[in-house]
Amino acid sequence: MTSRKLLRIKTISEYHQVMGLPKPEHPLISVINLESVKHNPGDNPFSLVFDFYSISLKRDFNAKIKYGQQEYDFDEGIMFFISPGQVFGIEVNKDVELKRSGWLLLIHPDFLWNTQLAKSIKKYEYFNYSVHEALFLSEKEEITITGMLQNIEQEYHSNIDKFSQDVIIAQLELLLTYADRFYHRQFITRKISNHKILDRLEDILTEYFKGDDLSQKGLPTVQHVAGKLNVSPNYLSELLKVLTGQSTQQHIHDKLIEKAKEKLSTTDLSVSEIAYELGFEHPQSFSKLFKTKTSLSPLEFRHSFN
Repeated sequence: MTSRKLLRIKTISEYHQVMGLPKPEHPLISVINLESVKHNPGDNPFSLVFDFYSISLKRDFNAKIKYGQQEYDFDEGIMFFISPGQVFGIEVNKDVELKRSGWLLLIHPDFLWNTQLAKSIKKYEYFNYSVHEALFLSEKEEITITGMLQNIEQEYHSNIDKFSQDVIIAQLELLLTYADRFYHRQFITRKISNHKILDRLEDILTEYFKGDDLSQKGLPTVQHVAGKLNVSPNYLSELLKVLTGQSTQQHIHDKLIEKAKEKLSTTDLSVSEIAYELGFEHPQSFSKLFKTKTSLSPLEFRHSFN
């Protein structure tokens, strides 16, 4: 079995050096045309960790990027976002010449220091997404993003003055806002893939609630469910809110109430016994949640069947 090499790159200058590129014009920000990258990483799989933000727009890229298993249903341009410290893997087919085209924007956190974007960049959920939750762009959207990247490149290639950083930060904020818009469009338009996730979520919760997991492990966490689906917790909750109007936690609670109603209406178990079987340490917590969801106490619900 081939071992996967882990390469940590701390600075943008180091990335340029590793990839066989000229020294960057600016040490803290760089826009790279991927066709200019000449370095071939070799035949063996490897993983990368950056100490800076990476925003990629990949048009032709015949290596595999490993950060999840979700199938893609689009072939358009793929854009994805990686935060400092995230690990992603690349596998190159040694029998095929490596091709790459598109754009790569690298931003060191120090470039954002003492700006509003240093704080607000964390609000963009897609920096928590995995690569398999990439953004698919239409041709028109790709032209929009490419234009912004080229504007950023042109700005730092110009003579640096006291306005340069403000101009670039403003362009970055605009680019991130457009990406946010396109992601929300994707949640709606990629119905086939997204509804597959919804179906799988239902299957996972049904299986969990059917066995002994509830009494032994308690309620499934959002992290547990997202892990089973190979998506991040933030992505899953945002997707579910678009599709159903509810968060992942609300879906878990709905399944719990469904199971509780079944036990209350078809068994003679006490409310306390049902609460323990459903993973609650304290029956009061179960009764409170049940009433919040149904406007009835567990006993009131049971009596409605008599």
